[in-house]
Amino acid sequence: MNPSAQAYIEALQLSPHPEGGFYKETYRSECTVQSLPATSWSSNQLSPVRAASTGIYFLLEHGNFSAFHRIASDEMWHFYAGDALEVLELPETGELVITHLGTDLAKGETFQHVVKANTWFASRVAPGGAYALVGCTVAPGFDFSDFQLADRVHLSNQFPKHTEVIAVLTR
Repeated sequence: MNPSAQAYIEALQLSPHPEGGFYKETYRSECTVQSLPATSWSSNQLSPVRAASTGIYFLLEHGNFSAFHRIASDEMWHFYAGDALEVLELPETGELVITHLGTDLAKGETFQHVVKANTWFASRVAPGGAYALVGCTVAPGFDFSDFQLADRVHLSNQFPKHTEVIAVLTR
């Protein structure tokens, strides 16, 4: 029998995440690197160094979602337990890219996926699923000054072909 989402939340001591779902930082490298190049939207110039890498547990339940956001580093997703998770990306090409993290390789699911730095992305439990437990590794390491939640109107103007999914996956 698989543990419930609540059992994972309690056992792993997960807390609510600002973008939706629950998380816990599990790793922050003691090795540091120089700060990322400044972007027009991040405030990473506030911290001259970053951890080389960070890692978290991240859990989403059906009916909740990780809202469209972007970060200034690459983020690798790892599937652990539960049902498939959809990672939806809006790269600069303007096409919607959906990757399914999960265990059913015959259905095209994968155990790992990388979202490139500065890409708008969101996630949700795949239809029919109850929850998904994943991990995220960020390099250079994550810092909230490099995190930006999407504005629904701005993102819809930037990607007009995808206003429906943007409306569903923004707060």
